Amino acid sequence: MDGHTRVPGTQRVNRLAMSTILVALLGLSTVSCINPFAPGWDLSPSESTCDPNTIEGIFQCFQASYTFRDTTVYGQLLAHDFVFIYRNYDLGIDVTWGRDDEMRSTYGLFRNAQKLDLIWNNIISTSAESTNVNVVRSFNLTLVFNPSDIERIDGMANLTLQRNRVTDPWRIVRWRDESNF
Repeated sequence: MDGHTRVPGTQRVNRLAMSTILVALLGLSTVSCINPFAPGWDLSPSESTCDPNTIEGIFQCFQASYTFRDTTVYGQLLAHDFVFIYRNYDLGIDVTWGRDDEMRSTYGLFRNAQKLDLIWNNIISTSAESTNVNVVRSFNLTLVFNPSDIERIDGMANLTLQRNRVTDPWRIVRWRDESNF
């Protein structure tokens, strides 16, 4: 003999143990697998660029909501007493609607567009207090409904932002669209 004693059935036990360990490792690896094509949620909004506690963060959240066509993010930006205003040049009047109509309109836009590309440009003017800010900012919006139906809008958004306390996130209470269509 070679100095080693063999116990009958040991090879079978070792193979069974190795098989069990291998199956367990494979099972764990599939459960704890990180898919690079589906990254996890960012649960720390204050550390992300979409932070409604800052003025620039509001615009970044707005842009993200359009890019990802996400009414949940968009809805969180609007105050409960939100008002949208635009000029109907054909009738020569201002048209307004509230938050519910804005959410329905935006939902329809997000649902019907294949792609939305919103670019915020320069801030034209701003006036600020600790809990109230008015920002006029230009934008470019490309709406792709299908490859043969693409709309481009260049305009100005006149936004009034408010918050109750300086520690609260900003909310859009008024949006006057100053675009010329």
